[in-house]
Amino acid sequence: MKRVTLILMAIFAVLAPSHSWADSQYRLLVLAMPSKYHYEYIPVARESLEHLARLHSFDMTWSQTADPLEHDLSGYAAIMLLNTPVEDLNAAQRAGFEAYMRGGGNVIVVHRAAIALPANSWPWYEKLVGRTVATHPMLQTGVVEVVDPGFPAAYGVPGRWVWSDEFYPLTNPYNSDITPVLNVDETSYDPTKIWPGQVSKGMGKNHPVAWYHRFEKGRVFVTTLGHNVEMYRDPQYLSHLMGGIYWTATGLGQKH
Repeated sequence: MKRVTLILMAIFAVLAPSHSWADSQYRLLVLAMPSKYHYEYIPVARESLEHLARLHSFDMTWSQTADPLEHDLSGYAAIMLLNTPVEDLNAAQRAGFEAYMRGGGNVIVVHRAAIALPANSWPWYEKLVGRTVATHPMLQTGVVEVVDPGFPAAYGVPGRWVWSDEFYPLTNPYNSDITPVLNVDETSYDPTKIWPGQVSKGMGKNHPVAWYHRFEKGRVFVTTLGHNVEMYRDPQYLSHLMGGIYWTATGLGQKH
């Protein structure tokens, strides 16, 4: 009898949905496609995001290709483009992503994914991001400032945050309206220090490094922070990222 009971319990454990599955609040698709300069972060970022998914009770699908964009995306509350080089998306993948956004989808754009090469090659996507990256700066230590303390991506970081990253200079060729969440203080680093062959004078007082807006029928959160692998182990950066995921996927948590 005892053996039968154990067998039945084992069968039930296999067939019954897991507690985490039953409690899942939403589904997130993460596209982490490697590029020439962004690939070492992938295993660390995956482990950290899987931990966040367990901690905050959401389901995460991880892909290092853009193949999921060619399939049904309607079940995902949001898509995260995690350092994804969007110029590598083929026509079918771009069309799938555009249809997802036009159907009310939401997107989180992280660091390298804010760049669409060459400029003006995919205007729809540059409008989705809300800004265009002008030049490619060197990584420097600077001070990031919270400018929208009522937005979830700002809740886990201090008002003035010492951070080291590539602080992308930005332009706005499509006159997009965005709401900055974090700015970088250009007096705290040298905005003219960039890779050879480029020229940058900086953006002055208003240099956003994270922002949000509405596009098509969905929510868009962009953070240009997140260049190197160690950042995906940093609790404050992960809190910043989680705040963006939370708002983008649910539309909740914002203090007006």
